[in-house]
Amino acid sequence: MSTAAPTVTRTGGPWSPGEFTDRLRAVPAERYHDRHPFNVRMHEGTLEPGELRRWIINRFHYQRHIPVKDALILAKFDDSALRRSWLRRIQDHDGLVEGEGGIERWLRLGEAAGIDRARLRSGTEVLPGVRLAVDGYVNFCRLGSPLEAVAASLTELAAPGIMRTRIKAFELHYRWIEADGLRYFRDRIGQGGRDSEEALALVIAWATTRREQEAAVAALRFKCDVLWSLLDAIDQGPAGERP
Repeated sequence: MSTAAPTVTRTGGPWSPGEFTDRLRAVPAERYHDRHPFNVRMHEGTLEPGELRRWIINRFHYQRHIPVKDALILAKFDDSALRRSWLRRIQDHDGLVEGEGGIERWLRLGEAAGIDRARLRSGTEVLPGVRLAVDGYVNFCRLGSPLEAVAASLTELAAPGIMRTRIKAFELHYRWIEADGLRYFRDRIGQGGRDSEEALALVIAWATTRREQEAAVAALRFKCDVLWSLLDAIDQGPAGERP
């Protein structure tokens, strides 16, 4: 999949709220990265330890940029209640105090898999394709409209499902990873469901023309392409693991 900027077709009248919702939900149903061969192998339990560690290291580069893109989105809002609501997403990842939040839990996942947190934080092993995909998403949120930026976050619609699958796979196939390291996945089940429904309501309310609706769908497709491209880079990365 490509991370090129989305193409929007601007024809016809607006879809009904129900049809628009169905079209948005269909995007991750058809294009989410749970279908990527790397994720399929992960959930089947066939990844080697080095492959799994490579994924943890490179995915962390994406994880640490989630609050960055959310800060860029928050800065676009002119409503204080909406800013307060969206701020929760940043707090979910950065934590309210040191030692809490999703980034900290991903560092603990790395430690549970035998990766020192200093190694994770250094970013020296992040693959060029992963950097490109993450930069593409962050810049999309920086430069796009509030509608497009929020719509791109709707990959969260599929997050609870993939997290449940991942937890089962790790508990069954990767028992060498300490159980406490899976807390990030467990917490994202509830957070992803809450965040996606909140964002979906905003997108449905904001996109009142066919042009705006198609832009929202294209933004969500773009985000799916970002996640797919990130896994392409990891899947095609170096076969060996750094000592």
